[in-house]
Amino acid sequence: MQKVQGYMRSAMDHYDMVQDGDVIAVGVSGGKDSVALLYCLAQMRRYYPKQFEVIGITLDPGFEGREADYSPIATMCEELGVKYVVDRTNIGHVVFETREEKNPCSLCANLRRGRLHTLAKELGCNKIALGHHKDDAVNTFFMNLLDLGTIDCFKPVTYLSRKDLTMIRPLVFTPEQEIINAVHRQGLPVVKSECPIDHQTERAGVDALVKELEEQYPGLQQKIIGAMQKGELAGW
Repeated sequence: MQKVQGYMRSAMDHYDMVQDGDVIAVGVSGGKDSVALLYCLAQMRRYYPKQFEVIGITLDPGFEGREADYSPIATMCEELGVKYVVDRTNIGHVVFETREEKNPCSLCANLRRGRLHTLAKELGCNKIALGHHKDDAVNTFFMNLLDLGTIDCFKPVTYLSRKDLTMIRPLVFTPEQEIINAVHRQGLPVVKSECPIDHQTERAGVDALVKELEEQYPGLQQKIIGAMQKGELAGW
């Protein structure tokens, strides 16, 4: 985990993500990225030069009417001394049954985002940390280019004026493979997504395309990140 924390510290320092007194809500889906983010932030409280607190928040979408079991993550949080909240929602029912969305990922993300923001405020948090990593950033860049014809990406740091919350993405410099390796070595609990279309989305297809391009053009991902930084794209 030290290598992942090294990448995180680099991003946190570079984009001034954390200040003294911050209370950071970590959005924990149960997947490897968000679990690693929560674990690393909890560990970094001990030595990072800015003093901050962490609260884990999981929104259970209730896919197919079932409650997911997040008890392994709750146990990890107890061991780390981190407050952990699981919010049971009907988002899965709304997206797949009530609305029958043709683009369910977009609606699901919007509903989860709104609920996460509300819960973070209720819990006294001033920041929200999300688990988007380096591969996610590059994939988002390509999706915007291929689908919309725009040069854009999510921001490492975003201020949400309507909620008076700041969203941070401490993993943006971290390669996905490093997260996979670290989670496996550390034996962190991962809760498999029950989403009916998990791994069948457009993002999964773009990820495969980028990996293929990376084989032809070694270092492509880092070049994309570097280009976004040099062009000061979306706060990069």
